[in-house]
Amino acid sequence: MIIPITSLSHPGIELFSKLTEAQLRQVKETEEGIFIAESPKVIRVALQAGCQPIALLCEERHITGDASDIIAAIGDVPVYTGPRHLLTELTGYALTRGVLCAMKRWSMPQVEDICHDARRVAVIDNVVDTTNIGAIFRSAAALGIDGVLLTRNSCDPLNRRAVRVSMGSVFLVPWTWIDGPISSLHDYGFKTAAMALTDDSVALDHETLKEEPRLAIVLGTEGDGLPHDVVSDADYVVRIPMSHQVDSLNVAAASAVAFWELGKR
Repeated sequence: MIIPITSLSHPGIELFSKLTEAQLRQVKETEEGIFIAESPKVIRVALQAGCQPIALLCEERHITGDASDIIAAIGDVPVYTGPRHLLTELTGYALTRGVLCAMKRWSMPQVEDICHDARRVAVIDNVVDTTNIGAIFRSAAALGIDGVLLTRNSCDPLNRRAVRVSMGSVFLVPWTWIDGPISSLHDYGFKTAAMALTDDSVALDHETLKEEPRLAIVLGTEGDGLPHDVVSDADYVVRIPMSHQVDSLNVAAASAVAFWELGKR
């Protein structure tokens, strides 16, 4: 199913060129929409996690190189290929390691499914930067977080850049959207720890936090942090001790520190 393309209007490649992230989520040919995975390493992780490929876009030189094992694994899925300059013009950006894969989205689990056997979950509230989302997921996968819950005003973890920055970790950590108040996690036996700077916050290494059997670590938006009601409803308000009069860390960096200190070890 290797299909050489010579123009930007070749049938079938509109998945990689004309559709925005929002339009990809609404593709009618699949029940849940599609997403784009970028780079051979990320695509391999997605395939190993059971994601279903729809089409591959690959530079000619990678057909028998970096992407050869992927092409062998995806069977009769169409593989569109062409020179680097044409694919860059088609997508609007240089492909990372020369390969993109369009894949089916899956049905989202319920919050209860994520929380059922979990001891540590991360809650992402209104974090909109794709790089931060990807980095948070990578840290969550590496540092003992059982699942991730996101408010609807957060960036989609299956955004192409978020997937790439996560190095495929969005396929390794169970996640879903949370529509109710974050305090509803009490129903599943979780205490909530809001990462915020307040007068009554406790240090991240406080022993009581580590002793909690179930803990939800709540991370807020890059600019304003967590909303007042989320902070006021939290069981703990937690700060990372700082030096040199620095008041806070980027949310992705803060998540890695928090997951290391409070994750399962």
